Amino acid sequence: MSYVDRGFEYAMATKSVLGKNLKGKINAEGALAAVNFCNLKAVHFTDSMSAVYKAEIKRVSDQPRNANNQANDDELLVINDFKTQLASGEEIVPFTTEKEEHVFGYYPIVTNDMCLKCHGDIGEIDEAAHSKIQLLYPEDKATGYSTNQLRGIWVVKMMK
Repeated sequence: MSYVDRGFEYAMATKSVLGKNLKGKINAEGALAAVNFCNLKAVHFTDSMSAVYKAEIKRVSDQPRNANNQANDDELLVINDFKTQLASGEEIVPFTTEKEEHVFGYYPIVTNDMCLKCHGDIGEIDEAAHSKIQLLYPEDKATGYSTNQLRGIWVVKMMK
């Protein structure tokens, strides 16, 4: 399996685990429970999947909710390239780069309707959820999205 395919598998498996748990929280308890879940559990699930695959898997953004998820300069270039591809109607093409003994895979995170419950326009986010977001993330930059926008990227760091 190529590195780009392997990284894609790791990123999509992580997305699936997070998404399934997040959707369950939203459906059972609403958007406020989803905010609490993301705050307390998202890193745990991502770290667990990193351990399973023996790779470093992370989500980063140019507009992070959590400052720990701020994209670095290289990742910002990828985000900008992916946004350009999406805006021009092209399919976003994941890719890898190699640095020393590692291969880095880059994969888009594109918004869907579920994302908008916490990342959409502020006036449309559940009021209790938005209050909790402001409390937990006073520097939040992750709102105002609509469907099919680039929210960030998965970065998968694999050993060669």
